Amino acid sequence: MAVERQIGAARLWLVMMKAMNAITRYAVAGLEKSGLGDSDFRVLEVLLHKGPLPVNVIGPKVNLTPGSISVAVERLVAKGLVSRAESSEDRRVRIVALTPRGKSVIAPIFRAHVATMEKVFTGLSHEEMRQLEQHLKHIGRQAELLHDEGIPKRRLTSGRG
Repeated sequence: MAVERQIGAARLWLVMMKAMNAITRYAVAGLEKSGLGDSDFRVLEVLLHKGPLPVNVIGPKVNLTPGSISVAVERLVAKGLVSRAESSEDRRVRIVALTPRGKSVIAPIFRAHVATMEKVFTGLSHEEMRQLEQHLKHIGRQAELLHDEGIPKRRLTSGRG
């Protein structure tokens, strides 16, 4: 029975990966029609729903590295879709916000994205989608915990050689 569960868990991971890849291909194809790339969409979407945020907060929320988020923000500033300003509390922190133009661009694109995702999940009831969300969050938290446990802790050094 333990072997069947192991194979079942490995198969489930593969099914989840294939499903996520298919969903992503479908979603990205829809986004490409809008003229936005995936990372630009993710940045604009988080600003639309969370409001102005520090650059270093946006990156982890949209799964971009510090270098990638800097490039994405620079690109969006150049397009006039976001503004970037020093934080009034800490001059080292840059706050990124949607411009009025950025909001007018992302709002209809996000509505179209919602419709696209509705098509993907058409076969599931509201309750099934809620349950799936809960299960995936649980699995994600478990994977994060296991990942964090597997990373060796850095030794603190006193600075004396």
